[in-house]
Amino acid sequence: MKLEYDKEADAAYLYLEHPPKDGTVKKTVEFQKDIILDFSHDGKLLGVEVLNASKHLSKQAILDAERA
Repeated sequence: MKLEYDKEADAAYLYLEHPPKDGTVKKTVEFQKDIILDFSHDGKLLGVEVLNASKHLSKQAILDAERA
């Protein structure tokens, strides 16, 4: 598992499998406002994107993601 943060976009992505394999995301679902889920062809959750991440994640989580 790995969390990455893009300061310019204020978006974070939690990879449940890292590194991701090319072409594994087959379905993307907006779970709720600012939360997007990526699934494999067999329904396995691969990752979670958090938009407006600075509003939803702790400052420590963002700092840790920036350092990684």
